[in-house]
This record gives sequence, structure tokens and C-alpha cells, in this order.
Amino acid sequence: MNGDHGGDGRDGEQPAERRIPGPRAAADDQESLPPVRHRGSEPPEPPEPPDPPGPSAPPLPHRVLKSLLGAWALAACSAEETAAVEEHLTSCARCADEALRLRDAVGLLHTDGTLDLDPMLRSRVLEGCLGRRPARIPVPSWAAPYDAETARLDALLRDIRDSEWHAPVRLKWFEGDQQVNRRTTVAGVIGHLMAVDGLVSTALGLDDPLGKGDGSPPPTPTGRTEAYWSAALRPPTRTVREPWRDQSHSLVRTVSFAGRGVAEMSVPYGDFALPLQDSLLERAFECWVHGGDIADAVDYPYEPPAAAHLQRMIDLAARLLPATLSERRRVGLAAPARHLVTAGSPGRSLHLEVEGRGGGDWYIALDSPAALGSADHTVAQVALDGVEFCRLVAGHVPPVEAAAGQEGDREAIRDVLFAAASLSRL
Repeated sequence: MNGDHGGDGRDGEQPAERRIPGPRAAADDQESLPPVRHRGSEPPEPPEPPDPPGPSAPPLPHRVLKSLLGAWALAACSAEETAAVEEHLTSCARCADEALRLRDAVGLLHTDGTLDLDPMLRSRVLEGCLGRRPARIPVPSWAAPYDAETARLDALLRDIRDSEWHAPVRLKWFEGDQQVNRRTTVAGVIGHLMAVDGLVSTALGLDDPLGKGDGSPPPTPTGRTEAYWSAALRPPTRTVREPWRDQSHSLVRTVSFAGRGVAEMSVPYGDFALPLQDSLLERAFECWVHGGDIADAVDYPYEPPAAAHLQRMIDLAARLLPATLSERRRVGLAAPARHLVTAGSPGRSLHLEVEGRGGGDWYIALDSPAALGSADHTVAQVALDGVEFCRLVAGHVPPVEAAAGQEGDREAIRDVLFAAASLSRL
């Protein structure tokens, strides 16, 4: 059994470990044999020694590796470049982040995904431009909402097809305590906006879109709209867009050049009047509301105004509510006042709490438009979303469905909500 142990087999010594040799290489794996020399032949020349190994290539500089990231993301680098880039990415966090972004961008180029733009992209870009681009002629802050809303609506109109100008649109508003409506088209809505904007144009001495004709144009928004629609020889088409947009540009340009005093100029609406700054704010509100009507008709995404502009619109409606409530009380559509208050003194108030975009707190005087709304004399509270409140004021939401939260005097709450709806009109 000694053959199973290493060493020389002498007794008393520990045998050494025996190593098993590896497999012997084949003959053709060995170095080539020297050539056979024939008698009388010259000895062969010795082979030339191999070239010494050259120095390793220097590593690529950072700027070169960074410039290769785009090609790397597209798998367009050579093997050496790919190895160099990937080794660099393990030690450079900034290039690693950029490489990930480029790989994500390359993923968007695959044809199995949609290449359609986000439908809200135009709206976001336009809102950003309106908020950041400095105007050559500064637009007064009170005219900025009108400038922004006419620009947003014009962007919508530029996108729609010729056939969509004839899409049906149903305009809604409140008369008394009843919601009424009128059917028209997209082009008809723009004609309506242009006709009512003409009240502001006339007050500023600009051309009236209704012209002079045989008599004076109607003094009320509804009368002017009906006159415009009746005078049209055929239903309005997309050709109405250019005069409407020219008119809005003229209004903004005129008030921008006019200076500070023009803000308080009175703009008559027939049975009432508004200062120019409130009138342009009211026109901005109408432009947004009817822009939404058009967007619904042509299935176009349309966002609410900027928060600061929306808050101004809500504030205008809140300031108009006491006088509107007083007028409804005069014709028997609201409960009689419970207290007689003198001008400038506090009376009963309703706390209007508007939440969300454009939110804030307003205290609506209930007994007299000359009274002051006060938190100390609040008898009721109404809470609702800012956009929802504007839809109520536009006549698009029934008053009984508007308020999300109500507390206190139920009669006062009902009167204020219906007064808000009655601010709407054609």
C-alpha cells in the first residue's frame, strides 16, 4: 500500500504530499520545432525579437468624456470609448446624473410610445410668458387680467379647426331666480365678447365695433349682443377673431398710455356703470367664462386664471353683492332688511370664505350697500371653492348647489347666493 503514499517509504518519516501533474499538452500546442537542416544548407536567420510594449494610452480628459455622453446614451461609442465613459461614470456624480437623463430622453424616441404633446403645454408656456416677459409699455396692474385672459382665449382660437367655429355653444345666466340659456356658436361667442367690449372702447373714444349706423348702438350688454347677431348677414365665422383681437389690443394699449387717472373713468352699462378698472376686470372674467364655454364645446383643456387674477375677480363680485342684494330686495326677490344702518356704519354681515385658488375672506353687508361688512356682526358663513364661486357668479351653477359649507342665518345665506347668481347676464 506504499504506492498510495508519497515520500521514499522509510519507516518513521511522514510522507510528503504527492502532486498530481496536470494534463500534458498536445504536440501541436508546444513551441514550433526548429526546422530540419539539410546537409549543405545555410542556417536559418534567427527570428526578429518582438517590439517592446508601448506605453498605455493616457485617460481621456473630463471634457472629452462629457462630450461623449450623448453618443454613449445612443450606443454609438466605440468599445474603447464606452469603457472609458462607463469607468468615468463610477467616479463623477454630475456626469452620471446627466447620463441617466440622456438615457431617459433616448427612451422617449422609441416609436412604441406616443409623441403627442401634453395638451396643457401651450397653456403652461403661455402662462409663464405672461408672468415673466417684461412689456415694452407697462400694463397697469388692474388691466393685467384682461390682457392675460384675451391672450389665453386667442391661443385657444388659433388651435381650433375651421369647422369648430360653428360648434354649438349654450350660454347660461340667471334672470330673477331662474336659469336661462341661449344657443349660439363659437364664432357667435366671440362676436358677443366683441360687442360688449365695445362699451369700454366707446368710453375711451375708440371705434365701436357695432358702428354708428342709423342710430346709437344699444347701451346694454344684452342689447348690443342681440344687435350684433341680428345685423350679421350670415352666422359669424372665424373672420370675427381678427377684429376682436385687434380691439382687445387697442384697449390694453390705450389704457397703458393713458396714465393713472383713467382707472376711475366711468364706463356705462345702461342701467349701471363701473369704473374703468372694474370694467376691464369684469371683461376679463367674461372672457375666461366664455373661453371655458368654447373649450367645452371643442373638447379643449382650459385652466382657470392665475391665482392673483382670480382673486381680483372674486373681490369685484364680493364688492358688487351688497348693491345687487339691495336691488333684489327692492323688487321683492330677497327678504327685507332687518336693521336700518347709516352710511359707513357696520351692520349684519355674511362671512364669505373662499378656499383654494384666489381664496380669501370677505364680509358682505346684508342690510344696506352703504353699510360696512364686519367680522364682529357676522350672522352667517358660507364656504366654497374659488372657481366654484366664480361659476356661481357666471350663472353656471344653481345657487342651491353652490356652497360646500353653510352656517348661521339660512335666509341671509339664500339671499346672498341668489344675489351672486344674478350678477350673471348674457
